[in-house]
Amino acid sequence: MDRITRRQLVLGGIAIYGYLPALHALGQSFGSSGDVFFAMDQEASSDVGPESLLAQSPNSAMEQKVNDLLRRMTVDEKVRQLCSMMIGPKEKESTDSDIYSPETLHKHFGSAGVGFISRSVMDMDANAGTEFTNLVQRVAAEDTRLGIPPLIDGEGLRGLRANGSCIFPTAIAMGATWDPDLVHKVAVIVGQEAHSRGIRRVLAPVLDLARDPRHGRTEESYGEDPFLAARLGVAFVKGLQSQDVVATPKHFIANFVGEGGRDSGDIEVSERALRELYFVPFKAAVMEGGALGLMCAYNSFDGVPCALSRWLLTDVLRGEWGFQGVVSSDWGAIADSITDLHAAATTGEVARRALLAGMDVEAPRLDVYSGSLTEEVKSGRCKQEVLDESVRRVLRLKFRLGLFDKRYNDANRATKTADAGTHRQTALQVATRSIVLLKNDHSVLPLEPSLKSIAVIGPNAHEVRMGGYTPDVFNAVSPLKALQNLLGSSAAIRYAKGCELTGNSTDGFAEAVTAARNSEAILIFAGGGSETAGESRDRADLDLTGKQEALIDAIIAVGKPVVVVLISGGPVTMTRWIKKVDSVLMAWYPGEEGGNAIAQILTGACNPSGHLPITFPQFTGQLPMPYNHRPYGRAGSTLEVPGVSDSVRYNPQFPFGYGLSYTTFDYSNLDIKPRRMSRNGTVQISVTVSNLGSRSGEDVVQLYLSLSSCRITQPVQRLCAFKRISLAAGASQAVTFILGRNELAFLNEQLKPEVNIGSYSILAGTSSQDGLRASFEVVEAG
Repeated sequence: MDRITRRQLVLGGIAIYGYLPALHALGQSFGSSGDVFFAMDQEASSDVGPESLLAQSPNSAMEQKVNDLLRRMTVDEKVRQLCSMMIGPKEKESTDSDIYSPETLHKHFGSAGVGFISRSVMDMDANAGTEFTNLVQRVAAEDTRLGIPPLIDGEGLRGLRANGSCIFPTAIAMGATWDPDLVHKVAVIVGQEAHSRGIRRVLAPVLDLARDPRHGRTEESYGEDPFLAARLGVAFVKGLQSQDVVATPKHFIANFVGEGGRDSGDIEVSERALRELYFVPFKAAVMEGGALGLMCAYNSFDGVPCALSRWLLTDVLRGEWGFQGVVSSDWGAIADSITDLHAAATTGEVARRALLAGMDVEAPRLDVYSGSLTEEVKSGRCKQEVLDESVRRVLRLKFRLGLFDKRYNDANRATKTADAGTHRQTALQVATRSIVLLKNDHSVLPLEPSLKSIAVIGPNAHEVRMGGYTPDVFNAVSPLKALQNLLGSSAAIRYAKGCELTGNSTDGFAEAVTAARNSEAILIFAGGGSETAGESRDRADLDLTGKQEALIDAIIAVGKPVVVVLISGGPVTMTRWIKKVDSVLMAWYPGEEGGNAIAQILTGACNPSGHLPITFPQFTGQLPMPYNHRPYGRAGSTLEVPGVSDSVRYNPQFPFGYGLSYTTFDYSNLDIKPRRMSRNGTVQISVTVSNLGSRSGEDVVQLYLSLSSCRITQPVQRLCAFKRISLAAGASQAVTFILGRNELAFLNEQLKPEVNIGSYSILAGTSSQDGLRASFEVVEAG
């Protein structure tokens, strides 16, 4: 029967996995006796809702199915379940002429099949992508011996990376919203668009901390703070998995904090630093969010490649945190342990060590596992029980996803889901809430409605800068076009590019200066793009690249108020020009609705409410300078920052948490109850926020904690709570936070949480540097 149907068919109560018309007829012939069980393939349900399949814990029936299937698999079939395949242009599994043909898939699947298909629909629209994933599942069902469905993955950091999907602002911009509910909403949409196309695992969120913004992938992070990243990460994981799409937090661990911000270097931080900082968002994603995927990092920690670290992937992840999902390598990270890190001599050695460490899946291509792991098991160098455990985890995940029952998806439904109107509305909402007003002298912004002419200048004015992990095809407008659409004929807009992002040409300066002289208001759109930072493109200097600073100086010389809009994936140093301009907006890479969001903020249709999730330094040489650093052992100063000499030395251009508004918020009535509490008690902290201005607005109420003394030195302050609020003009609201053991504890000498006896200080305000202060005391019980 295996040869005829290429399925597992066992009579007497054992499962048949998959579907064939012949099997359906065979099942009917047995009536309802229960001697044959088969799972009919169906289109994905249109009412996949929150708390659906992935929210259900594995049960005994599911484990029975997993074990039944596992017992009937050969070693080759087991190994292939831990392998990935990319089918696309320039991939070694395919050629340009037969990339997506059934014959190609049949040839490369063979009888053993493959566990995962990696990122193969990026260059397709919803219709073509869904047809491809259906084809993958059909070939797996009909042409492999056991018909085990592959799990198809895709990127989804800021929208599904596939043509025609909704593209949100990049992750650092989502960090600037300080809005977990909104990030959850984004992830639900990503999950809906992914699921509709047959993509059931998304390689997001990125939970690395951007402690040094010279790192090129800063844009992919939620910022520098572990608490903020944890809250947003949990929201993203829950939102994505509510749509029965596996979330895969990455990169485990500390991939963004190499010396000088350099990517993927050996991380020489202590275990304490891991547990206090870098583990925090991952632990929350697993233990609170229930993440069922995780991707390792390229780098090594303490000399051991993360891809080969049993301490990370098994002892901590599974042993301490109870992770129940599947661990994947970053792209080629297992092989890189040989070629780049030189941590193994042969592919057999590295395959064996990776599997023993707890690495379930090699991505994204057939490589080390497919080439060497079978021999390692057959030779006895790797125990089959170790292989079986990883395969069991993969199969269990596929059963939890319902892949054996619902292989196929409706291309028409996927097309309707892609970039739907409600999805774009959410993209606009994220973009407007993420834009940070950094400076607004003389209330130059919002632009006066009476303006009759506006100069729009700069290399980012008439470009759509999306940043990394964006598909090739999307629907967006530039800031220039958005302003033209919004203002219509009410104001003449004079555009001049001025210069490129990079290079030394100043040929466009004269045109830009002329536009500025002939206009009442001047907007300069500067910043970065894919050529100035990104994956494998770190920075040594955070100044604006090329001749952008010279262009700003040339426009300033015209003598009119100047607004600079920065479109970039991370902090920009602006010491040479910040005091000369009137207003600065940080727009990040704002997604497909970013142009419209910027236009709304500039004209006052929307009030800016973003707050920085990362410190903006004055000079690149100050880095790294996260706000929550430990105290220095003595006072000191920095030559380039005169007038500052203390033991803190946190002297940013703009501090963590900072963000202005077109209205004025006042904080008052900071109250703490009780003022004395026991170690196991709770403390209630409340503060009143009032909108003193003439327009409504939103603010992020931030709560920071510091200890007066502790036998283990502690950060000078750390974020422990926050809440985004909306207030009408003249309105007030009392905001209350409850802090308990989880928020107050530090890690003691054994790296275990302990609440310190002593005095605690609280800062409640609009940033890590501005607010009201009060204190309370923790005492021994009784």
